[in-house]
Formats: sequence, structure tokens, C-alpha cells
Amino acid sequence: MRVTQIFAAAAIVLASSLSMFAQADDAADKAIRETLGTLKLDVPIESIAVSPLNDLYEVKLQGGRVLYASADGQFVVQGYLFQMKDGKPVNLTEKTERLAISKTINAIPMAEMVVYPAIGETKSHITVFTDTTCPYCHKLHAEVPELNRLGIEVRYLAFPRQGLNSPGDEQLQAVWCSTDKKSAMDRMVAGKNIDAPKCANPVTKQYAMGQSIGVNGTPAIVLADGQIIPGYQPAPQVAKLALSAQ
Repeated sequence: MRVTQIFAAAAIVLASSLSMFAQADDAADKAIRETLGTLKLDVPIESIAVSPLNDLYEVKLQGGRVLYASADGQFVVQGYLFQMKDGKPVNLTEKTERLAISKTINAIPMAEMVVYPAIGETKSHITVFTDTTCPYCHKLHAEVPELNRLGIEVRYLAFPRQGLNSPGDEQLQAVWCSTDKKSAMDRMVAGKNIDAPKCANPVTKQYAMGQSIGVNGTPAIVLADGQIIPGYQPAPQVAKLALSAQ
């Protein structure tokens, strides 16, 4: 059972301040893990801790997704938890997920990505889950030079949208197995064949990572702060979002 919809929920929490979350006690931890085990989630649990709302526990999944559960494990909620701060609602769930996603994405070695550096000063960066068979990925790729001129570094990760062993998967593996990955990417997007030997590559790993953080289509743009922008956006809009995500 994938963690896409268990059931929707939103809670507005009237609280004046946030403290660091304490780990769940042994009884709550065990009960919650047993319940989630019966749901057969395909993403490992990273941690279980008390949330700002009494009797509700925060469950962090590997990759950054967040669930909430009661101490006895009888109730599990997927949705947004808000805190009222200075009269305005703050989305605590989104903040937690973005932080975890940014840590995951920004920890990927540059050697495992196809990187298009900014021209001049690097003002920000985006990480794009892409598929060389995706028309809107081609459209975004055509605007990479403009993004680079605007000071945005573009980092590509592989995400074969039709799954592993698909034509997109084969193409992406060929790109990542090429000596010059940038040139191979440019040629593949342009519809030209590239000749690359089979090799150990991170395509499968990156595809699984994308799924774990909620990517379900391409292009998916991840900003430096972990925010995910699904689908194509024009270069000026992408640059504006990237620069505001510092």
C-alpha cells in the first residue's frame, strides 16, 4: 500500500511556541509501528516522536513524508498540521517534509547527477527529476541555458516515468553511463542516439528516491529548501522560485 492517500486531514493547533519533538515512549512507538506494519507501507519509518498536538505522534518516513498517529496506534492520519503563530497559520507538516527532502536531495554527490553550472555567480540551484522521453522535460531542458544565465545551477536526477525497464529507463542509463553526461543528455533530448556501454549507475536508486519523496511525474523540480514544484514552469518563474528558496 503506497503512502499517497490513507485519509486526508487538517488540524489547526492553537499554540504559542514550538519545542523540539521528544522521541515517543516505548509503548507508543511499538503500537504505532505495529499498526503501520499492518498497512504494509512501502517506505521505511525513520522516526516516531511526539508532535505539538497533545496525544498525537509525528511519524517521519524515509525520504521526508510525514504521517500522524495516536499513542495506541488506533488512528493514523495523513494530512497537514497547522499552528497558529502571530495570528497566521503555519504549516508544520510542510516545513518538516521540506527540511527532510532538502537534506536528502542536497546530500547526493554531484558525481551522481548531470550538472549544468550557473554562468558567473551561482545564486541558487534546482534539482530536477527528469526523463529523456518526456516532452515537458525537453521544454524545460531548452531553457536550462537561460536558467544558467540567471545564476541558477541545474542538477538532473533520473526518473523514468514509465517505470524501470521502460525506454526512458534505458535512455537514462545510457546518459549516466556516458563519459560526458552533459553532452549525452543534450543529444538524447535532441532525439539522437548515443552509444554508451552498460555500467553500474544510480538510475534505479534515484527513481526509488523520487518515489519516496512524492515525485510521480516529470519534470519535478526540487528547490534548495526541499519544496517540490511538479511539472514544467518557464525559466523566469523557476528562477524566481529558486532565488526565494534560499
